[in-house]
Amino acid sequence: MKWLMVSDIESKRSRVIFIEDVEIALFKLSNGEIKAIENKCPHKGGKLSEGIVCDHHVFCPLHDWKIDLKDGQVQDPDEGCVVSLRVEANPESGDLILYMEDEAYKAS
Repeated sequence: MKWLMVSDIESKRSRVIFIEDVEIALFKLSNGEIKAIENKCPHKGGKLSEGIVCDHHVFCPLHDWKIDLKDGQVQDPDEGCVVSLRVEANPESGDLILYMEDEAYKAS
């Protein structure tokens, strides 16, 4: 099994992983920060990993809903949210650790 590292994600791009049965989209922002949210728009279930990243938001590819990658909140005028995960990067190895419901998972 290959672990996912910071360098595996291009700037303003995404990668998809699974934690148990939850599909997670990891995004690298233009400032190098990594954000992680559930890969499913609350509106119609669009794959957020296929959306366009702008600043710290992703736009759903189906209906252009704007979702904040910092907290998973859908932006006005739409309403809703997706699960967001805390992400830490090991500065020495570059490995990514994701925290979901207080459990730590190494991204792979």
